[in-house]
Amino acid sequence: MEVIALKKLKVFLAIASSALILGGCGLGNLSSRPSSNNGTQLTGHANNSNYQSVIKHGHYLTSKSRGVDVQQDANQLNLKSFENGLLDLSKKEFPTNKYIFQEGQHISTKTTEHWLDRKSQNSQGLNPSGKETKVPLYLQQMDEQDFLTQHGKHLKLSGMTVGLGINSIYYYKKKKYGPTYKKSISNATVKAEGHKIGAKVLARLRRKPGLKHIPIVIGLYRQGSDDSLVGGNFFAYSVNKGSSIDGWKPIDERNYVFPSNSGDKGKHANDANDFSNFKSRVQNFFPNLSGVTAQAHYINGSLSGMHVNITTQFYSQTEIIAFTQYLQTAAKKYLPSGMPIDITVKSTEGVQSFLARKSGSKSFSAHVFNSY
Repeated sequence: MEVIALKKLKVFLAIASSALILGGCGLGNLSSRPSSNNGTQLTGHANNSNYQSVIKHGHYLTSKSRGVDVQQDANQLNLKSFENGLLDLSKKEFPTNKYIFQEGQHISTKTTEHWLDRKSQNSQGLNPSGKETKVPLYLQQMDEQDFLTQHGKHLKLSGMTVGLGINSIYYYKKKKYGPTYKKSISNATVKAEGHKIGAKVLARLRRKPGLKHIPIVIGLYRQGSDDSLVGGNFFAYSVNKGSSIDGWKPIDERNYVFPSNSGDKGKHANDANDFSNFKSRVQNFFPNLSGVTAQAHYINGSLSGMHVNITTQFYSQTEIIAFTQYLQTAAKKYLPSGMPIDITVKSTEGVQSFLARKSGSKSFSAHVFNSY
């Protein structure tokens, strides 16, 4: 079995992609924090679309399960899409104005590693026994999110969401240092294995102290391939009050790359054409561009957000400023209206500017990073 690895995402990727999905998050007023007798504080609300988070003894509590993978995940977009999608799923069941967010504290790193193992190698393993070359590893990653409510001066655990990343393609080696082979896993198998693993995870969680009676949401995520430019997507979730799954609700979410190499724009042709017009105008106006691409996110067939990445060959600060100003006008005119969009401008030297528009807004805010 491949060595379990702790993944580290690039700082700016986290900031840029979170701007679209999370709407921007920061420390708020701490004056409304619970009593500091136990060293607990809240970050406060930056806006109503985000949770307040917990700080204990002056430190933010990081997740114990996030970033632990059963195999080395070559596509870090899977990790970010998984995190952001899980948070969006949580917001459906645990409203931001009623619950306080805390990174998962009940599934330890060691437990996560055991659960991601093959059953033949660890009695707690949720992946099936069998030879690496014949039997796929289905469960790739998992993450826990905790949701608390405030009762006087105390915080109480009142809900939990657990995301399970299920492989759609299994990568393996026949020899330790040999070539990598891959095996496709059908959607039907991804669904069936996800349901099976989700039921086992829920039953195990209910045996833990403090988790017997809270609502627990289990989300199932289909991992994208290693060469995917958009990562994967959640396809089902279950909201549970007991020890058995209360049924699965389907999630219709898809991620696409513009421009499309397949030539089949399908029912998203209008959005693809809008982006094509934007790209053409931008490239005609500023020739020193290496690439203009977009990652579009759809929910129930409708565009819900877009990440635009522009790679430049600019070196002058005045060029960057002028280009960013032009983008504010061009994006407003040519890109789809109504939904959140962020635009990252970067070169080999790093990020040069960043633009973002919130849902419902008409104009883009922008920031140009100084080159010194």
